[in-house]
Amino acid sequence: MKSISNMVLGLAATAMLCGSLAEPSMAQDGTPAKQLFGAVRLPNAAPPAPLGFYAKGCMSGAVALPTDGPTWQAMRLSRNRRWGNPAMIDLLEQFSRDAAGLGWGTGILVGDISQPRGGPMPSGHASHQIGLDADIWFTPKPGQPMTAQQRENLPFTSMLDKSKFLTVDSRKWTSTHARLVMQAASYPQVQRIFVNPAIKKKLCQTWTGDRSLLGKVRPVYGHDEHFHIRMNCPPGAAGCERQAATPSTDDCDSKALAWWFTKEPWAPPKPADPNKKPVKPRQVMLSDLPKACTAVLAAPSHSEAEATYGGEPVAYSSQPAPPAAVGQIDDAIASDPANVPAEVPLPRERPFR
Repeated sequence: MKSISNMVLGLAATAMLCGSLAEPSMAQDGTPAKQLFGAVRLPNAAPPAPLGFYAKGCMSGAVALPTDGPTWQAMRLSRNRRWGNPAMIDLLEQFSRDAAGLGWGTGILVGDISQPRGGPMPSGHASHQIGLDADIWFTPKPGQPMTAQQRENLPFTSMLDKSKFLTVDSRKWTSTHARLVMQAASYPQVQRIFVNPAIKKKLCQTWTGDRSLLGKVRPVYGHDEHFHIRMNCPPGAAGCERQAATPSTDDCDSKALAWWFTKEPWAPPKPADPNKKPVKPRQVMLSDLPKACTAVLAAPSHSEAEATYGGEPVAYSSQPAPPAAVGQIDDAIASDPANVPAEVPLPRERPFR
């Protein structure tokens, strides 16, 4: 059993070895990273690892959320963004069951997670690059599975009152919506939840459960039709760049939240100086991402069936077994599965195998 750190180093080494293959066709032709990663249809066949930061990285060993489950449906299938780190797929499956238990229809509608190998997207998101972000619609899963076309065309439902500045529409927002968001925030592996500032304010005014969880709920532009779940870097994921911790309080009286209800965030940009030559925005290139992403992009693919319906990869371990002990553990498991030590995570069946 290799540690994630060794695997990341291996990816970096592979990047150097396959440079002659990847560099001329990918990096040196001036193609932006979003086009390179957006064109890949399947994940690489490698152990799972988030590489880099949520908004500047890629993903190895992704698995796909099945398009349909007992308590979830994946949306906008044509975008091919239902891929994630196994830990994220596990979380979504658990959350979907808990959401149904809260009375949120028959489960959740899942929007974008990540592309098959993560990385920048051609449109729609700055983050979602390492398989640890996912969007959940503010629309419950219907009783019957939708067709692919229905999933493309179903409109979003905003939770805002369009006639009032930054105000939640009480005709749409219910206590079940609040419980749904706070259920997502309750999982220890969740790092933060992004919602519209009006929704954060509404939760501050009405939530009577664990107020400390409100610190995880962060206000941001948009996010009135869906909310965004971001996971912590999994233990042992050496190549994953962590984000600053969220407040341990509800953060409802902070200047940061109050700022959203001033004119400043919504003011139009200042006119450009007509005497200055316009600067063309620089595209993010493959060379801007972690070096291991070159190897991820160039690596052989898993088939969709293998990555969707196969056994779940072994979970991350914060204390991998030392190399000398690996053979002993393998021998013990082979002779009797009951010999597996408690600290060794085992694969389990994924749904619909």
